[in-house]
Amino acid sequence: MRRRLHPFQSDPGAPYPEWLEVRRLGRIGYREGLELQRELHAEVLGARETATPRGFLLLLEHDPPVVTVSRRPGAAGNLIATEAAFAERGIQIEATDRGGDVTYHGPGQLVAYPIVDLNLVRIRIHGWIRLLEQVVIDALASFDCPADRDPGATGVWVGRSGDDADCSGGRKIAAVGVRVSRWITMHGLAVNVDPDLAHFDTIVPCGLVGRPVTSLAREVGRAPAGIPDMAQVTAAVGAGFARHLSNPGPFQERPSSGG
Repeated sequence: MRRRLHPFQSDPGAPYPEWLEVRRLGRIGYREGLELQRELHAEVLGARETATPRGFLLLLEHDPPVVTVSRRPGAAGNLIATEAAFAERGIQIEATDRGGDVTYHGPGQLVAYPIVDLNLVRIRIHGWIRLLEQVVIDALASFDCPADRDPGATGVWVGRSGDDADCSGGRKIAAVGVRVSRWITMHGLAVNVDPDLAHFDTIVPCGLVGRPVTSLAREVGRAPAGIPDMAQVTAAVGAGFARHLSNPGPFQERPSSGG
């Protein structure tokens, strides 16, 4: 198989797997991105049936801004702005087939959609979500922004052990929401690099009441190195996928030893 070259393959110790094609899409609409995911999901499924390893990683921003509402009962109740307020801000509302609740996507937020056959990496759904979170945690660490998981809520958080007055269990900096059909993934993660955080005021993000949202720009804005740009964060997230998809062992389920 001829090796593909990828724009973020800068770490010789962690190249992308040969079966993974990376597409940097810039800014695209939500519906366009969803249709592309569905097309690529079908392609990955077809590749499985011919025993040809295949997968994709889409890296993008959504524009125009959009609030996506899952099928979870009650999710629409977490839209707290009026229809007129959404229209005034130019925010679309779209139904989505991923897990989770309500979330926001827009310019200044990096979205990663890996379309991966979990059988290739021998990961189940819980491990896949942990892998996505780790990709973000590693990327943020490279910009001196410590982050971690919250045992009670999916996603990536900063300040969970801080003493900020508004830090009730930390500030959410990245959301994770997936769909897995026939063990092939869709959707993925969204990292707040420097979006308009006021747009999050139109919803209860992920249905978590009282949990503030933050961005990388807000967290490291006073650092001497300044605010990382979208290209830098995209490269860091891409490198994380390269590393963890090449070595998925830590996220694979271990058989029970009994006892």
